Amino acid sequence: MTIDWMHFTPQTALAGGVLIGLAAAALVLFNGRIAGISGILGGLLRAQRGDAGWRVAFLAGLLAAPVVYGLFAALPAVTVDAGIGTLVAAGLLVGVGTRYGAGCTSGHGVCGISRMSPRSLVATAAFMFAGFVTVYIVRHVFH
Repeated sequence: MTIDWMHFTPQTALAGGVLIGLAAAALVLFNGRIAGISGILGGLLRAQRGDAGWRVAFLAGLLAAPVVYGLFAALPAVTVDAGIGTLVAAGLLVGVGTRYGAGCTSGHGVCGISRMSPRSLVATAAFMFAGFVTVYIVRHVFH
């Protein structure tokens, strides 16, 4: 995946970060839930009575946001430099890692760090380290 650096604006990145923070804060304040996407989706797959509505609304908002944004501004060009096999393997590895790490980057990185959770600090550091090592190996060892 590549980023169109010629059209990158810090203002839109800041606005996106603020919106993510507000959404996470609203979910915890009004619903008492952590905005961890893997937990929200996993809970929907094994939903308990009366628990599916907010999960569906949250996930629908994630899917609708770029559509709404696209109505007002041009969406950035996205180029994926990987084959379908690589994407499937990466998705499966992320899923397994999410289970072993007891959460994902959104739950630990956004919500956990903001609550000063030691477990989330360690988990996020591990996610970042694993990502750095993976990129180095893929780009410099296998190429």
